[in-house]
Amino acid sequence: MLEKEVINFEKSVIVGIVTQNQSEEKLNEYLDELEFLTFTAGGQVVKRFSQKMDKPNPKTFLGSGKIEEIHYYVKENGISTIIFDDELTPSQQKNISKIIDCKILDRTNLILDIFAQRAETSYARTQVELAQCQYLLPRLSGLWTHLERQKGGIGMRGPGETEIETDRRIVRDRISLLKEKIKTIDKQMGVQRSNRGAMVRVALVGYTNVGKSTLMNAIGKSDVFVENKLFATLDTTVRKVVIKNLPFLLSDTVGFIRKLPTQLVESFKSTLDEVREADLLLHVVDISHPDFEDHIASVNQILVDIKASDKPTLMVFNKIDAYRHLTIDEDDLMTEKTTKHYTLDEWKSTWMSRVGEQNALFISATNKQNFEEFRERVYEAVRQIHITRFPYNKFLYPDYKDAMEKEE
Repeated sequence: MLEKEVINFEKSVIVGIVTQNQSEEKLNEYLDELEFLTFTAGGQVVKRFSQKMDKPNPKTFLGSGKIEEIHYYVKENGISTIIFDDELTPSQQKNISKIIDCKILDRTNLILDIFAQRAETSYARTQVELAQCQYLLPRLSGLWTHLERQKGGIGMRGPGETEIETDRRIVRDRISLLKEKIKTIDKQMGVQRSNRGAMVRVALVGYTNVGKSTLMNAIGKSDVFVENKLFATLDTTVRKVVIKNLPFLLSDTVGFIRKLPTQLVESFKSTLDEVREADLLLHVVDISHPDFEDHIASVNQILVDIKASDKPTLMVFNKIDAYRHLTIDEDDLMTEKTTKHYTLDEWKSTWMSRVGEQNALFISATNKQNFEEFRERVYEAVRQIHITRFPYNKFLYPDYKDAMEKEE
């Protein structure tokens, strides 16, 4: 079934570099992710290219020899798209396009394209279009092969506007219009958030494709779209959840990713406000992914960037049913450890349980493994926040009558 789908995919090659700050092992991890991004966008990666360099070539990103090698491969194999793992400057993109006659994309461009595909609501589409316009503006010159001035004549003498200047003005006007539209929607969403009252807010955060939407469906009995692709969810979904008669609001937010385009952080400001205004964060981690430690670091850095790193957080290590780990043991040098070898007590004894200062949980959202403990821990965390907000709540504070009498 998959082979039939791949036939219609765009044949693509991906490119990255090994530098002093990026080892070959790290590059391979990034290229694995870039290949998954390409697949999500509708492409099929047929080959990878890499080069060791002190720093990227300011003109063509890669050396001239490697560019020629890619040029030859593209021409001989009918490749339609080249995707670079790092963001290209406008001049690099323009220079490469002059040498190689095919689509030249970078990681940022690819992520924006996926967001454009995934945007369902008017608000998400507006956010994505703003990010695309901001990305496009400095690159407009690369899209034009001519810079002739508009036709002269009576009343049109003088410098006039070049074609590129006209288009830059159009894009700038569009950016201004989109920003105003987003401001209006942001105000509306701010009112909606304020209308939710003083209920405790819990936000699911994490790297893309770690199972946040699956967890949202399992907890909130909602119907959030789930797919094994990156950025399956763009629009924030908020649901009222009740555990042991304690209600709270649970929001599912857009997934984070390494090298997240700055344009997206800016245009998705309101979506990220759900994280900023949350009382409790559930940091979901795909423990079955070989790079989950890097994913944790990337998410933590973005939380710092959006000023949300100081919030109470539960670390939720998801997908323990899919975990595979190759161990080196004195008695057994090649043992593949699966969930059959790990009990929950063993999970809790690992270093991962100490990542969140004893606030770590190990679950499988798909088959609801260890879900009772998960619900209990979330309930306790929400309850503590709720008690500080409503100290005399009769459901959560059994001695509230005595406390009230003492207060009097």
